[in-house]
Amino acid sequence: MQKVRAAIKGIHGYVPDYILTNAELEKMVDTTDEWIISRTGIKERRILKGEGKGTSDMGAEAVKGLLSKTNTNPLDIELIIVATTTPDMQFPATANIIGDKCGLKNAFGYDINAACSGFIYSLTTAARMIESGALKKVIVVGGDKMSSIIDYSDRQTCVIFGDGAGAVLLEADDSGVGIIDAVLQSDGSGRVHLHQKAGGSAMPATAETVEKKLHYVYQEGQAVFKFAVTKMADAAEEIMKRNNLHSDDVAWLVPHQANKRIIDATARRMGVDDSKVMINIDRYGNTTNGTIPLCLWEWEKKLHKGDNIVLAAFGGGFTWGAVYLKWAYDSK
Repeated sequence: MQKVRAAIKGIHGYVPDYILTNAELEKMVDTTDEWIISRTGIKERRILKGEGKGTSDMGAEAVKGLLSKTNTNPLDIELIIVATTTPDMQFPATANIIGDKCGLKNAFGYDINAACSGFIYSLTTAARMIESGALKKVIVVGGDKMSSIIDYSDRQTCVIFGDGAGAVLLEADDSGVGIIDAVLQSDGSGRVHLHQKAGGSAMPATAETVEKKLHYVYQEGQAVFKFAVTKMADAAEEIMKRNNLHSDDVAWLVPHQANKRIIDATARRMGVDDSKVMINIDRYGNTTNGTIPLCLWEWEKKLHKGDNIVLAAFGGGFTWGAVYLKWAYDSK
């Protein structure tokens, strides 16, 4: 018997039906399809429409699909962690709302906000719970309704983000598969370059903050890009060195879908061929916490038991990191 690890035993995703194309954005702001694609790699993104719809609606769809395809009883789930930057409410946690919508009556839950790195932070947190022996079945959701905090008159940000969510089922496993290692880091000084100014306790919502558009994403693109290119690649390279992985050993790189140029730089640093890199930013944009689970969901049928997979992310805060795991099953 090998060490007990947390293994991904199922994955499911959800993206809204509405497609916001570059052509539509050309009519909204001063931009072009060529400009967007050349700088980001994005052709379209999904937007959640409907009054009162929030991140929990997408997360709940992902969880319901996950429970169904894995034949898992909702009452057997002991914990749900939701990685999100756009919770339905300041409180209660979106995890609690999704738990209620999906019948997870025996699970406790909470949210983790580490911007775009939140999913790998949450995955690692859940894995440690399982490795300790405290829990056996945990669901981790990564999802965001980024359209709720984007100014669609700001061409620097509105072309980048989309909405979506994915969920994974983690279970204890002693067969050698599962989450092997993680490198997680942060640097709070980077907050000046990427943040949401108003809505927190330091600057509560007022008529003035709304009028000044202080509740939208603020991003200094060049500063964020330079830092992200370096740090996401650093974390991926470090996790490979720590685990004696060579580029030929890596079956798949699953990078956070922030920008095609950042993804390409990370792959080059790792020496991983483009054919091994999961990319869906062209169709979904940056769904923040949803990007990595959505990639795993779309590529699930190509994954095989024992595949070495590296997840890498970078987010506002700044936060960044990488996770090394061995895939736990062959898709049917």
